Amino acid sequence: MQEGMSNVIKMVSAAMGAGAGYLFGGWGILINILLIFVVVDWVTGWAAAWIKHELRSRVGFEGIARKAAIFLVITISHFVDIIVTGGTGLIQDAVIFFYLANELLSITENLGRMGVPMPDVLRNAVKIFESKSEVPTNPNLPDPPQDDTTQKPAV
Repeated sequence: MQEGMSNVIKMVSAAMGAGAGYLFGGWGILINILLIFVVVDWVTGWAAAWIKHELRSRVGFEGIARKAAIFLVITISHFVDIIVTGGTGLIQDAVIFFYLANELLSITENLGRMGVPMPDVLRNAVKIFESKSEVPTNPNLPDPPQDDTTQKPAV
């Protein structure tokens, strides 16, 4: 019985590793840090809402859906990265840094709502993550139009 359970755990672990490899191009340190930030943001958001007597299950479920959507966007950025850059990771890393900055900013806001003082070094880290989320312009792409033309719906 115990050997059967061990095999199930091994199969599930292998499937999750294969899925992560396919969806994210592997499970690197940036995705690992982002996962930690996402969990810490959710926990601190929950704690801040509890302290302020603002807990709402619907808001919590919407937050979980938004957190899951972050990883869907990273999956999309991985495949766009493969198409556009040949899989260099440039686009995916920029997207991850964007979400790292957002999550760290949200964590600092949650901690502030809880009354926890925030060191300036962590506030500055948000700016560093934001700067790393900028992708350099591609010289092979045409310049965007300078006039104020917006795309109109086809309907």
